[in-house]
Amino acid sequence: MSYQQHFSMGSGSRPARRNFEFGRTYVVRPKGKHQATVVWLHGLGDNGSSWSQLLENLPLPNIKWICPTAPTRPVALLGGFPCTAWSDVGEISEDSPDDWEGLDASAAHIANLLSTEPADVKVAIGGFSMGAATALYSATCAALGQHGNGNAYPINLRAVVGLSGWLPGSRSLRSKVEGSHEAARRAASLPIFLCHGTSDDVVPYNYGEKSAHSLNTAGFRNLIFKSYEGLGHYTVPKEMDEVRNWLTARLGLEGSRS
Repeated sequence: MSYQQHFSMGSGSRPARRNFEFGRTYVVRPKGKHQATVVWLHGLGDNGSSWSQLLENLPLPNIKWICPTAPTRPVALLGGFPCTAWSDVGEISEDSPDDWEGLDASAAHIANLLSTEPADVKVAIGGFSMGAATALYSATCAALGQHGNGNAYPINLRAVVGLSGWLPGSRSLRSKVEGSHEAARRAASLPIFLCHGTSDDVVPYNYGEKSAHSLNTAGFRNLIFKSYEGLGHYTVPKEMDEVRNWLTARLGLEGSRS
């Protein structure tokens, strides 16, 4: 599936197009009653397959997992080398400019994956690393009611999980949320669960911590930030157990005890 984004190349020139071709989507069907659907987003250079295998073994029988694969694109962080990425990124820091076109295309793709879920099924987004950053960007779109390009955001998210990630657009988020009573209401009611290892050498721990603080001060008050002492840029069973318990509680799932 592809999405085309238009952006201006300057006065007097025609808009250019960036065409994003998303890779294969992997689906893990619920083993019990289908109560929730979670789109889970992989990290830079990965694909949906590896996470679908991990999530299939989580004792959450009432969740349908959708694990898409990001487009393959040149990534500035890697010197322009092409790999799977939800958006372009130059460096993983607060000073790095955000690729709004790429983020909007990915957020729209994720929303499209959730748009056909039954009305009585709760929907959520989670991710690891760049996938977590994209999940958090989707959370801000859900609160604001629109993507960065102004297109409406159509999904009523019920929960967001971010592991070892960061928040794109953190500097301008508070003013955007505070400018709308509806956005502030949606932000305050959206549960977010963030986890980060103190020894992360890819996405620094303090960047993850600052992202959580930025979300909180922007009005996302239903937020938990958990730190894991000595954990690097990967997940461990204890972390995934806490994700499982949090999703069970927030999504009101039945029969999820192992």
